[in-house]
Amino acid sequence: MTSAPDFTRVLAAIGALLVGMLSYQCGAALAKHLFPVVGAEGATAYRLGLAAAILLVWRRPWRRAHDRRGLRALWGYGLAIGAMNLMFYLSLRTIPLGIAVALEFTGPLALALFGSRRWVDFVWVALVMIGLVLLLPLHEQAQPLDPAGVAWALAAGVGWVLYIVLGRKAGAAYGVDAVTLGTSIGALLAVPVGVAHAGSALLSPALLPFALGVAVLSSALPYTLEMIALTRLPARTFGTLLSLEPAIAALAGAAFLDERLSLLQWSAIAAIVVAAAGTAFSLRRAEG
Repeated sequence: MTSAPDFTRVLAAIGALLVGMLSYQCGAALAKHLFPVVGAEGATAYRLGLAAAILLVWRRPWRRAHDRRGLRALWGYGLAIGAMNLMFYLSLRTIPLGIAVALEFTGPLALALFGSRRWVDFVWVALVMIGLVLLLPLHEQAQPLDPAGVAWALAAGVGWVLYIVLGRKAGAAYGVDAVTLGTSIGALLAVPVGVAHAGSALLSPALLPFALGVAVLSSALPYTLEMIALTRLPARTFGTLLSLEPAIAALAGAAFLDERLSLLQWSAIAAIVVAAAGTAFSLRRAEG
């Protein structure tokens, strides 16, 4: 039977993941307001470049010794962060936030499905899939979704899988410092692309408060909290709990981007929330 401290540790990991997801989507909604000025590429450069600077000053990872055997996983984790963020923001140029996250989530969903061993896990995954189908308002749109936006979102889903798998390995070797180092590596990929696209517009003082908000809400805070969850939860459980991401994204889009939700989409959110809760209870029983 699972001891009280162990289950408290699991609950803390789940709570950290939920707060991180909420922060992530609020930051994505804020970043979309920067697109008209610096583009998706510039917003990604802001996000990862400033987040890396904040984390480096705060954590100062060079002061601690690390196991260099995890260096390859760390670089893979960092490059996955950079590519995932860039492709996700590119998808947001032409498709709504909730839909982009729903499509991106096919990556973690596949990870959860392939790692399942018990029949009840397939029930939760199936419920998530039903929710995602209902969440996509394809039947309500006068025009189909932009194919390029859909492709970018699906590609970001592949990056999300690599982020989960390699993040666990990097976290095991570097602890929470993996977030700082991984974000810095991701910035090495994203910042040059952003500078090439937006140029001197990135230096506008008027954009700095918004850029800092994006960096903290979308990277520095959620990646730190997610690393806590990654190192305390199984990859399959982590991936399935991320089913809340499309629901939170839809709510953030409605609140900050005026993206309206239909009754069918609210039903989808309910299905996804039930699946996430079922996964949490399944975890407790599996560890009992």
